Amino acid sequence: MKKYIFLLVPIAAFSQVGINTNTPQQGLHVAGSTAQVKIDGLSAANNPLNLGTGNTTRVFVDGDGDLVLGTAQDNIAILFDAENYLDDNSTPSINLITQHGYGDGYTYAGVPRDIPNSTFTITRPAIIEINYSVSYKIEKNNGIKVSDGHARAVQTLLYFRRDNYLGPVVTTDLDGNLIGGTFEIDNGTSTIGGGLGIVGQYYSNHSTTVGEIENFHNTASDYVKLPPGTYCPMFSAQLAVSDASGSGAMKMYIGTGNDEVQIIAHYYQ
Repeated sequence: MKKYIFLLVPIAAFSQVGINTNTPQQGLHVAGSTAQVKIDGLSAANNPLNLGTGNTTRVFVDGDGDLVLGTAQDNIAILFDAENYLDDNSTPSINLITQHGYGDGYTYAGVPRDIPNSTFTITRPAIIEINYSVSYKIEKNNGIKVSDGHARAVQTLLYFRRDNYLGPVVTTDLDGNLIGGTFEIDNGTSTIGGGLGIVGQYYSNHSTTVGEIENFHNTASDYVKLPPGTYCPMFSAQLAVSDASGSGAMKMYIGTGNDEVQIIAHYYQ
């Protein structure tokens, strides 16, 4: 009786798998302009990180090359959330905005109340969402009310400085584009980018005895794409009136009340 011995020798097969195609170009190639990939393990029924019907959930690749669903901490983070951010004092050298005719100049104004904790840091590229509410007051001189009845535009914006509140102004985004276009600083002496959340409202008062002069707020939101680094939120503003003749030296101070600044990072890499 003859005995036969069979040796099983593993054979390594290197191939590509194609779905809807006979010429796959990757290890797995799903062809078709309307083709989709379904992974049961990532569905809402099987994965608690799936946001469910009517939403989309980001899929990430982990260190092992596995496809996984990301949590909120993976792609969105509140980096900075300050209440009463600016120093409340009315100090001409710090937060005074002098009235200009026809809106011909913004002025850098205000300093953070808590300077050691006035910055945030991002370690990878991110789309930065800003939300702010900045306070201001308007007066003629030493608390004297504005009484000429002229409509004045109060415009504010937020910008960033690198490293700390005295650092260089951040004027371009991650791609080198000018942030917020250009605006004049200090009556046209220079132009600079960097303005975010530019917003304004009108103020008018007719009486020397009645009428509010403080506790006003400008509120705005905006987005900018920034590279890794440390940033400090700062403010600039202007007080503009079409006819400045005969009204006296009107003044505005920003940051005289509670100011809120919130910075949110939307990571996309």
